[in-house]
Amino acid sequence: MLANVLSGLKVVDFTQVMAGPTCTLCLADLGADVVKVEAPGGDLARALSPWIQGEGVPFLALNRNKRGIVLDLKQPEHLLAAQQLVAQADVLVESFRPGVMARLGLDYATVSAANPRLIYCSVSAYGQRGTAKDLPGVDGVLQAVSGLMSITGAPEGEPCKVPVPVVDLITGYLATISVLAALTDRQRTGLGQHVEASMFASAIALQHTSFASYFADGQVPGPQGNAAPYSTPNEAVRCADGWIMVAAYHPARWQALCNAIGVPELACDPRFADNKSRLQHRKALLCELEGHMRVHSRAVWLERFAAVDIICGPINDYAEVAHSGPFVDAELTETLLHPTAGAVTMPRSMIGAVGERPKARRAAPTLGQHTREVLAELGLPSDSIEAMAASSHLPN
Repeated sequence: MLANVLSGLKVVDFTQVMAGPTCTLCLADLGADVVKVEAPGGDLARALSPWIQGEGVPFLALNRNKRGIVLDLKQPEHLLAAQQLVAQADVLVESFRPGVMARLGLDYATVSAANPRLIYCSVSAYGQRGTAKDLPGVDGVLQAVSGLMSITGAPEGEPCKVPVPVVDLITGYLATISVLAALTDRQRTGLGQHVEASMFASAIALQHTSFASYFADGQVPGPQGNAAPYSTPNEAVRCADGWIMVAAYHPARWQALCNAIGVPELACDPRFADNKSRLQHRKALLCELEGHMRVHSRAVWLERFAAVDIICGPINDYAEVAHSGPFVDAELTETLLHPTAGAVTMPRSMIGAVGERPKARRAAPTLGQHTREVLAELGLPSDSIEAMAASSHLPN
């Protein structure tokens, strides 16, 4: 069962907002015991909208299955507790700027001396080395500096970012891969290592094929709208009542598309005879397709295209997605009971085997919810725990 494959693994999470928490979310979903360490003010994601009973939904979404504690690392006794926690851990994930953990005595060189089996993962904007390593970064800025915003949006339009925090999320997923690879290597060597995930490098990874094309032909790409730059028709096409996405660039599917819209001769037009020619005449091609397709609704075309195995789909809004067959059949949501927010429905873990997806063990923690529990597991006396809780302003 993949849901429990990391059972028994201890992870200390010094991350916040989205990139780092995505990594530790994946580890937690796979069964690891993730202890999220927050400052008394809490993870910045707790303040991001929307909110349910004062709880930030982005935080709730990325911190299920974790235990949460509050430590003020500026206080010596709190820092000592953090060091004890790390000394017993299998994995540490942090997302401070390079140098911050060293100033706390929690850098890899220091903690690995006491715990050589530790996998230490650093998540940052620009990596642990280089001239930009000390610069801060958030998803939107990294979309800009990585070139991603230069190829999104409509041609001749203003710069456009992807509204989903794609750089944060891909960085978290790549960090997870690095941690899992390091854990596998530890089985062979018995030793941990320092791995990293850079938001900048991760944003480049999102554009792997686009940069490969740029290096091949030297052509700087611009915004393509909804069109794939490497093939056509492979874009949104307007119907009588909306839009559908059509991918019919394979020769057999291109012919099938022409037949389905009632103009088989279009496939023989020299401008559209092959993918290279169609790319050169893309604007004319879309005018031809829309001229025929705007006479019928989306439903009509989706049915006709499906009958001849043309790859296509409606451009759904979130309400349509949530009620669609693939979404419902795959059971992609679950409802968790949160101490403050109540019953909260969220996307569930997408990591799983055929017919099996991990079920959440617990909702995201309230601020400091498990502080006393985790400190007790470290063997700290109850009076010390209560003193630390009081200095962190935790409720009784």
